[in-house]
Amino acid sequence: MENQPRLSEAKRKLLELQTRQELRTEPTAAAASEAKHQRENPAPLSLAQEQVWRLDQTAGKLAPLHNESITLHRRGTCDAEVLQKSLAEVVRRHEIWRTTFEVQSGRPVQIVHSAPERFSLVVSDLRLLTHDDREKAALALANEDARQPFDLKQAPLVRARLVTLNDTENRLYVTAHQSIVDGITVFDIFPYELTTIYESFAAGEPSPLPELEMQYADFASWQRRTAAGGALDNQMAYWQRQLAGDLRPLAWPNGGKRPARQTYRGAMHAFTLPHELSESLKDMAREEGATLFMILLSVLAQLLHNYTGQEDIVIGTLSPSGRKRTEFQRLLGYFLNPVALRADLRGKPSFKALLHQMREVTLGAISNDDVPLDLIAERIHLLPDPSRHPFFTVALSVAPDVPQLPSGWSMTYMDVESGGARWDLYLEMSDRAEGLLGRAQYNPDLFSEAEIAQTIDDFCRLLENISARQ
Repeated sequence: MENQPRLSEAKRKLLELQTRQELRTEPTAAAASEAKHQRENPAPLSLAQEQVWRLDQTAGKLAPLHNESITLHRRGTCDAEVLQKSLAEVVRRHEIWRTTFEVQSGRPVQIVHSAPERFSLVVSDLRLLTHDDREKAALALANEDARQPFDLKQAPLVRARLVTLNDTENRLYVTAHQSIVDGITVFDIFPYELTTIYESFAAGEPSPLPELEMQYADFASWQRRTAAGGALDNQMAYWQRQLAGDLRPLAWPNGGKRPARQTYRGAMHAFTLPHELSESLKDMAREEGATLFMILLSVLAQLLHNYTGQEDIVIGTLSPSGRKRTEFQRLLGYFLNPVALRADLRGKPSFKALLHQMREVTLGAISNDDVPLDLIAERIHLLPDPSRHPFFTVALSVAPDVPQLPSGWSMTYMDVESGGARWDLYLEMSDRAEGLLGRAQYNPDLFSEAEIAQTIDDFCRLLENISARQ
């Protein structure tokens, strides 16, 4: 493993984009035309979207594990009426944000509704409260919104609240169901489009954004036709090889003891890696022909091995499989597909050997990321376990970059708690100027807050040790 050839700089950058949910490829006019003119009515759900929908039919009744929230910050005045019109324009542009789901002829389908004239924006003015009370009240309102379940048969599957803290500080809290959003949606497309439209509308100008040639339903129809044509056969064969043998459940926490059924409850723990450490880790990644994601993945695998002594560790991540074609890249919607990354720690490999292994594992996964885990589980005859996810209970991702927003606008993420969690532990990292911002979403039925804090401390210390040894 130590003598494997390094990736070229061009390939390394491409891989960095892939593992940050930003893969781009060249469009073809023929493919776009085919997708547009062969759209089913009603359209099916995409492969990954159907996984979310099916889980929501059961787990969604226990906790709002699919509610995703972001916060847009506005420094300066914010015109609520203009903001409301801007939100309505985003919904008009993107069918998926006015789509609901029903079962017809035994299969779930997308029902696209007409664009509403107005978007329901809740406005809360907290200026009469003290500074500390304003902060508490704003977060309480946002958390309350995020904890409210969505009825997937009722549009819209997104809600927004504008909170005014003082004359120059406003926050827009947005919560959406995961079936209509992903990382690129909430970190890139939505903030960019909403703020661009707002600034134009506030100036009395029309939206400068071009009309969309494709919609999410076009993607879902195209993907289903492609899959039916056998395009996933080679990918399925890859996963059958990669996940062959005994997939032993991760014996952590508490030696693997857990409730008989998953509860899907969630809580949040925020942390930050210092700028110097994050830069050192990125330098190491470049030197090893890897990516920051692979460094973090390798350290997380080592940490879980230290905790459990297990040599076969499976960690999940979210791969942007549906965004590989540029005709679908600027659409709001759910394009992510969870994939399983399997680490082999037999023989106590050095960290560089483990990193090279994780590089190859990641490359293989993102090259075969169109197959849903549900189908893989069926093919390899993996028996369901109501107490845990069938492949992994710990997941990791690196968030996409936030685009340059107009002056006065910024965004934060995972600072609002929905009370739900899909996995036992999910680490999401965001590379910002001040360092690597981290959010640990965990199930409080399995971990105490102190245990998660200790886990994050151990993770950060291991990162520091790896950085110091390079």
